[in-house]
Amino acid sequence: MMKNISAVAKEVGLSTKTIRYYESIALTSEPIRGDNGYRYYNQRIITELNFVKRARDAGFNLEECKELVHLYKNEKRTAAQVKALTLEKIIDIEARIAILQGMHSTLLSLASSCKGDNSSECAILDQLSIE
Repeated sequence: MMKNISAVAKEVGLSTKTIRYYESIALTSEPIRGDNGYRYYNQRIITELNFVKRARDAGFNLEECKELVHLYKNEKRTAAQVKALTLEKIIDIEARIAILQGMHSTLLSLASSCKGDNSSECAILDQLSIE
């Protein structure tokens, strides 16, 4: 059964703009165009959109999603290829977590140095302005 972009957007949980963007960068297959120019999506494309949404929700960027979609469609892929990509993403996320934890510690330190009263003096601003 073919669905229009609004129905697909609601079903998949993506905006119509995002769906059109994914199509424009060839992340998903192109939908069928009706005589009226409207896009109509079959179940295969809806499955691709769900796949990309879940990959994005897991933290994969668009380039990584392209690679995953390619692997998904490639019957000659190996599980080792997919796992390697996933392990690379884990390393990337762990590095970002470490950076965020450092930021968190810095902000906690800054906040604890400030009296937070009604005076114009602020230890946070003083520490941030140190050259």
